[in-house]
Amino acid sequence: MNSRSAAFFAAERDGFSVSTDQTRLDAAAIHDFLSNESYWARGIPRAVLEKALSHSLCFGLYSGTAQIGLARVITDCATYFYLCDVYVLESVRGRGLGRWLIECVMRHPELQGLRRRSLVTADAHGLYAQFGFVSPANPERYMEKLDPDVYRRGAAK
Repeated sequence: MNSRSAAFFAAERDGFSVSTDQTRLDAAAIHDFLSNESYWARGIPRAVLEKALSHSLCFGLYSGTAQIGLARVITDCATYFYLCDVYVLESVRGRGLGRWLIECVMRHPELQGLRRRSLVTADAHGLYAQFGFVSPANPERYMEKLDPDVYRRGAAK
């Protein structure tokens, strides 16, 4: 999905903002966090990240003009979305910004009426449960093909 085709979304609260404006994304800041701080995208090459951002609906979280968080949605805007790369910088955690960021994702006009929304998390089940996310009813139906070393081998282009 090209995020430029989705409806623009913006929200402000207490000096912070959330926006789907692709031109506001700070790829260097996002790459720094995901590549060095996250458990799920450690070592992701910058070019791979930039391609992922450009083909996703991205919700940037900002303090002024500084990028302090992100939620990336992979979607067809009709039936399904996959929520990923959600983070808030440690320096601003504890202010409800993660919850607000997910609220913004869930309110986006292009993400209404979808049949399925999914995500994978190791440690934020409580946050996502507040928005109706639950463990799969039939986990035996889900399959995946995971290559956890793709970034380290440099095979991701």
